[in-house]
Amino acid sequence: MIRNLIFDFGKVLVNHDLQPMLKRYFDNDTDRIKHFHGILSDRDFIDLCDRGIIPFEEMLNTAIRRNPEYASAFQFFKDNYLDEITGEVEGMRELLKALKQSRFGLYGLTNWSNTIYQVMEKFDIFQLLDGWVISCEEHFIKPEKEIYLRLCEKYSLHPSECLFTDDRMVNVEGAKSIGMEAVLFTTVSNYVKDLQFIVNNGM
Repeated sequence: MIRNLIFDFGKVLVNHDLQPMLKRYFDNDTDRIKHFHGILSDRDFIDLCDRGIIPFEEMLNTAIRRNPEYASAFQFFKDNYLDEITGEVEGMRELLKALKQSRFGLYGLTNWSNTIYQVMEKFDIFQLLDGWVISCEEHFIKPEKEIYLRLCEKYSLHPSECLFTDDRMVNVEGAKSIGMEAVLFTTVSNYVKDLQFIVNNGM
C-alpha cells in the first residue's frame, strides 16, 4: 500500500526557465545566448554542483576563468539566479494540501546545488513537505540508488510503500530499482490519474 509520496522539485513543484534571464542580458544575440546556455547546461558542470562537491559559487568562478569573455554574464546569472525559477507548478500546491489531508506522507528528493535553499525560502510549497533529501547535502545524485535509499533511511520509509515522481524517466527508473513505485511527471492531472490507479489497484 502506498503511504508516502515523493516529489522531484524542478518541473514538478516549481518551474524553471533560463531563457528569459539570458534574453534580458544578451538581448537578441542568439549565438551568445546559445553558447552561454551550453556552458551552464553542461552535464559535468551540473553534476558537480548537484553533488555538492564544489559549491555553486566556486563552480561559477571556475567557469569564469575558463570563459573570461562571459565574466559579467556569469555575475548577472549569479545575482539574478532566483529569476530562473518562474513559479510553482500550477495546481501542485492545492494537490499537496489535499494529499496531506488524505494522510499521505509527502517528501522531496531533488538533484540541486546549494542554491536550492534560496528557492525553498521563496516558495511556500516546500513547507507542505514532511521532509526532503537534497543531492548537494548527500553527495549522491539521482538516478544513483544511494540517494533514494538515503531518503528511506532518513525518514524510516519502506520503498514498497512509496510512490516517486520525476520529470526525467532515468530518475523514475532509479526509484524503481530500489523497489519504489514510480511514475513520470507530465501534468498535475496525469499524476492524479497515475496515483489513483496505483492506489486503487493496491500497488
